Amino acid sequence: MNRTHTHDRFARNRSTRPAGGRGRRPAALQGEFALPVTTTPALPAVERFADLDMPAPLLAELGRQGVTVPFPIQGATLPNSLAGRDVLGRGRTGSGKTLAFGLALLSRTAGRRAEAGQPLGLILVPTRELAQQVTDALTPYARAVRLRLATVVGGVSIGRQISALRGGAEVVVATPGRLKDLIDRGDCRLDQVDTTVLDEADQMADMGFMPQVTELLDLVRPDGQRMLFSATLDRNVDLLVRRYLADPVVHSVDPSAGAVSTMEHHVLHVHGADKHATTAAIAAREGRVIMFLDTKHAVDRLTQDLLDSGVRAAALHGGKSQPQRTRTLTWFKTGHVSVLVATNVAARGIHVDDLGLVVNVDPPTDPKDYLHRGGRTARAGESGSVVTLVTPNQRRGMVRLMSDAGIRPQITQVRSGEQELHRITGAQTPSGVPVVVTAPVTERPKRGAASRGRRRPASAARRAAAPQAGFRASAA
Repeated sequence: MNRTHTHDRFARNRSTRPAGGRGRRPAALQGEFALPVTTTPALPAVERFADLDMPAPLLAELGRQGVTVPFPIQGATLPNSLAGRDVLGRGRTGSGKTLAFGLALLSRTAGRRAEAGQPLGLILVPTRELAQQVTDALTPYARAVRLRLATVVGGVSIGRQISALRGGAEVVVATPGRLKDLIDRGDCRLDQVDTTVLDEADQMADMGFMPQVTELLDLVRPDGQRMLFSATLDRNVDLLVRRYLADPVVHSVDPSAGAVSTMEHHVLHVHGADKHATTAAIAAREGRVIMFLDTKHAVDRLTQDLLDSGVRAAALHGGKSQPQRTRTLTWFKTGHVSVLVATNVAARGIHVDDLGLVVNVDPPTDPKDYLHRGGRTARAGESGSVVTLVTPNQRRGMVRLMSDAGIRPQITQVRSGEQELHRITGAQTPSGVPVVVTAPVTERPKRGAASRGRRRPASAARRAAAPQAGFRASAA
């Protein structure tokens, strides 16, 4: 691979970056984006990975992973990002954005080595879960080209992350807060980063991370490449694009979940007194389901109620420690629990194979939240359904939200125990036999020989048993 050619092909764009990072704004894109992009022609899309100028080990790894045909956002952006262009990519969640930016970053970093604490590539994401998912998705490809990844997020040991950075990780996947902490401590520098990715930039803006994000972007190489990918792009990211992207290639896939032909949208009108029984019946269906609620307390309460009714459920929200959240997702992905009850912390950055149903137990109030929640299903061409339970006093608001999201749902009046509810969701009557979700045998630590035969104090025994009591204990 001729790295000099690909790296310098669009170097002229860097030398002409306007003062303050501001670019021109063509009228054709003002209405849709209100973003300052230029009109330099993009390279044509490709239909095969083999047509891309990527290192041979990456192409071979794609084959080993069974990834044969680029998704539209990959085929459109990769020729340009591999050639050094900035990229502004909009695509619905599950459209393949991770490989779109990941393959470009790894290709352009391959063959180089990082000094301790000085990564060469940076991927910024809003949540810990998304950071871990991006790391997991890119790890086999990074190994193929002998690059080291480090995941930098809050809620876990900072010492291990410092060690990974000092070990010379070439690529860092990070949430803004923890990365800022490491930089302030002197454990990381970004002045060697020449490929920077912002994934889900709109959520970072919504979560109040903009000051940290801009401070971090000011530390990377000013002549480097920047890629901004998101399921939605709105005025919240206008500052980032104006200030940090030069002459970006724009690729937009309609972010409306309603545009996904493999996804069904149902609004189920329920009576308030019957909503709990309806929710429990849906949770008792065959197969995995994610149920979204608005608050941590509501998530914990529903999780406990489902466990009491015989449904293997687990809770996920921001009040859980990072090890708990990681364990919960692992159990859900492996089928150890069948129902994930969550707040919006699970609305982005979670990919689970064969997830056929998402349920909005509490209807979202923002169209973007609806689209991101629903985007946990019907990913990568699979089919799936999004069901929203709506009580009479919520109906008017739901009509407005669906209109704003560009979705025409199927609306059905349902009651628990009726055939129509089963037809739409696969609902079944819960067993009514309470369950306790305990750690799989493979996860349980083995007792050492020295500990066998000893009685521990009762309080210590209870503390040790708490993690294995699973989510009857932790959901409360």
